Amino acid sequence: MAKVGFMSLGCPKNLVDSEVMLGHLRLKGFTITNDPAQAEILVVNTCGFIESAKRESIDAILQAASYKKTGVCRKVVVAGCMVERYRDQLLADLPEIDACLGTRDIEHIAEVLGAGDRLFEPERDPAYLYNEASPRMLTTPGPSAYLKISEGCDHACAFCAIPAIRGPQRSRTVDSVVAEARNLVAQGVLEINLVGQDTTDFGRDLGDPDALEKLVRALGAVEGLRWFRIHYSYPNRLTDGLLHAMAETPACAKYLDMPLQHADARVLRQMARGGGRKTFLKLLEKARRIVPDLFVRSNFIVGFPGEDDAAFDELRGFIEEARFEHVGVFTYSLEEGTPAAPLGDPVAARVKASRKRRIMELQQRICREKNRALEGRILEVLVEGTHEETDLVFKGRHRGQAPEVDGNVLIVGGDVRPGTIQQVRITEGHAYDLVGEVEAGAAEAAVARYEAQVRARG
Repeated sequence: MAKVGFMSLGCPKNLVDSEVMLGHLRLKGFTITNDPAQAEILVVNTCGFIESAKRESIDAILQAASYKKTGVCRKVVVAGCMVERYRDQLLADLPEIDACLGTRDIEHIAEVLGAGDRLFEPERDPAYLYNEASPRMLTTPGPSAYLKISEGCDHACAFCAIPAIRGPQRSRTVDSVVAEARNLVAQGVLEINLVGQDTTDFGRDLGDPDALEKLVRALGAVEGLRWFRIHYSYPNRLTDGLLHAMAETPACAKYLDMPLQHADARVLRQMARGGGRKTFLKLLEKARRIVPDLFVRSNFIVGFPGEDDAAFDELRGFIEEARFEHVGVFTYSLEEGTPAAPLGDPVAARVKASRKRRIMELQQRICREKNRALEGRILEVLVEGTHEETDLVFKGRHRGQAPEVDGNVLIVGGDVRPGTIQQVRITEGHAYDLVGEVEAGAAEAAVARYEAQVRARG
């Protein structure tokens, strides 16, 4: 069978799609290669969320096409979000593309790649949703994996094209998600990151608004799953029941990823989201009260149409007061076909860049203060391996650090064992990363505790 190379762009939800495609290809006998120069077929799984992501996707397609001249590549297949938005335009403008698959076609990848010179157009399934029976080839480093619990979105945020790309909310069942979690643990996974367009909307389309709370408690009973983390929560769906489930489930990381997007009430109304500074502060106070030692991450957009200096000051003041552990900031990108598109893009690019810089400088100070407060504490850390820049330093993450988007724990001493969860004493706190050493005898103590827990379960 042909050798296939993959380029996966965009968010973790897109990465899961890539892993499902890779799983199908491996099942059908295709050979997977990490060297694009050796690939006979190259697949580019694109992101089409914002303008910069679309440019990156086009560059990746052209890069893949270049291997038709410099390598052994004979076919370029484009998949993902850009195909959903621009399938006909991509095929017309980029003759280098040999075939396309949308986000709901991914389980037909083997038929598309095996079609030879004829164009294979899979029958689209509007209700498509992968499940525990879908083959996956994990690509995440170490014993960590993403698990997508739902697809699509029922929100109508003015800046977002995701509902048009991914379709309406479609939830998996609790049993399906738990079954896949068990499959992942059987492959050596210790950490699972739950993702979806809005994880707190999980189950509502199935008539069960408490499904995420039930899922949290069910995952807490999965033997061998050391911890799991919930991403992409919406503030208007964050229930007391869910917070109590998080607090009462030891395996649930005390971590809340809740993109708020802004804090000025007028701007939020323009975004079709609602809420505001006072509402969000009350929500954060409640979440931190119910879930002690909670780490909170949020994302914000600066430069949205109508964001004047006063609105920006409101956002900046809110972030100062909220004291998040982690913050991401994006400059507004006008996307055609979204409700906000008719508003134009009136905020100058230099103003957007300045506002982003000012928010990140503020958050850097807050992060440094919070990380210094962790000095002297012993934290459980998932050790992922050596640092990219030196083999003398290992890196890992504690429960309050999500992969890729948050900082790391840099481990500079002790009996370090990659691929395990170890007790690390924090010695230094910096703006984004922590520095620490593995506690003497901590690995043996952790194994003894785990074995005792297994015996207690019978």
